[in-house]
Amino acid sequence: MSEEMDSRSTATPLAGIQVVELGGSVAAPYGSWILARLGASVLKVERPEAGDDSRAWSTARHSGFSAVFAALNSGKKSAAVDLEDSRQRDALHRYIIEKVDVVVQNLRPGVVESFGLGAEQLLSEKPELIYCNVSAYGDQGPLAGKPGYDPLMQAFTGLMSVTGEPDSPPVRVGTSIVDMGTGMWCAIGVLGALQNRVRTGRGGRVDASLFETGLGWMTLHSSKYFGIGRIAERTGSATESIAPYQAYRCKDGYLVIAAGNNRLFAKLSEALGHGEWSDDKRFETNQQRMKNTQDLNAQIEAVTTTAPLSEWQKRLDEVGVPNAVIQNIAEAVTHAQSEATGIIQRTDDGNFSLIGLPLMFDGVRPPQPLGPPQLGEYTEQLFASAAAEENGAARREKSNRLVNVDQGE
Repeated sequence: MSEEMDSRSTATPLAGIQVVELGGSVAAPYGSWILARLGASVLKVERPEAGDDSRAWSTARHSGFSAVFAALNSGKKSAAVDLEDSRQRDALHRYIIEKVDVVVQNLRPGVVESFGLGAEQLLSEKPELIYCNVSAYGDQGPLAGKPGYDPLMQAFTGLMSVTGEPDSPPVRVGTSIVDMGTGMWCAIGVLGALQNRVRTGRGGRVDASLFETGLGWMTLHSSKYFGIGRIAERTGSATESIAPYQAYRCKDGYLVIAAGNNRLFAKLSEALGHGEWSDDKRFETNQQRMKNTQDLNAQIEAVTTTAPLSEWQKRLDEVGVPNAVIQNIAEAVTHAQSEATGIIQRTDDGNFSLIGLPLMFDGVRPPQPLGPPQLGEYTEQLFASAAAEENGAARREKSNRLVNVDQGE
């Protein structure tokens, strides 16, 4: 095996694992996208008439796909299956039983069960299968059957209560953090179940929900509530725990400064020309700086607004104070650091540039050779494979009957 092939194999540890995705939108597709990037073969089952809803989202389109669909479904195969059609449904069922290692689904509560494709039904036939349910609120409790979407969960789990400026209206985090976070938990759960299957030979059910993911992102805030009864509030770009640790206005923009301990604060004070700040009783410790944040921020910003971002970045970098300018997406993906890490990947056909998996294995990032699939491009192969398995099963059954007859049974 060549060194290049060996590196590629190392970066695709799930090669040979077969996954079926039943669902759409963001959470489950992002989870199965992670599995695909790790080397699994993912078959995305879509509605014949329109496919995944995200195909039609957004006015930003490329090669007939929405940008959202392209980002979440690159590298997958697509089969258009009408689950209301018993023959098509049976073909999918047989395909899962005969060939599939993992099912990931986020259809409405009760839908997969009504089609005989739920976890309990499939695991009873194939105990080694790993079945991952992605739901809104989980399968227990008063809200178990209620639908949910990312902004609803950002609201309900407290994320919006700590996002934005103190006196601003509610603001959602600017990315689908709950949906994509749930997809991550889905992938982590599947990886754990695959490892457990190696040990025991059995698969099992994995459950993830948007609600639990949202609460999970509130871990730090909840610890303050459980510990001292404190309810976190919106603090803009700052935090409730460290100061100075936020964005400061400069002459031509904003610079985020993170002086997270006394040593860094002393360096910051010197770089801003006010070494005496670190000896000021109000700012001697982080606890004191937090109590006097308003005064501290006013003094810092009175200095930073006198010069451009580049000047303050240079000064802070020279003394080792962590800082970063606020970039838009164009600036972030075209930055030399993004290029150096190789996280921006172009598909082999040259049609799509996409952000790759934020992981490397022995210095190699999992490849992303294929773009998003055309709706139903794998449908014929799915049905042909299922038909072949059905014919093979029929031949085996006939052969067994003949053997039994010869044996006088």
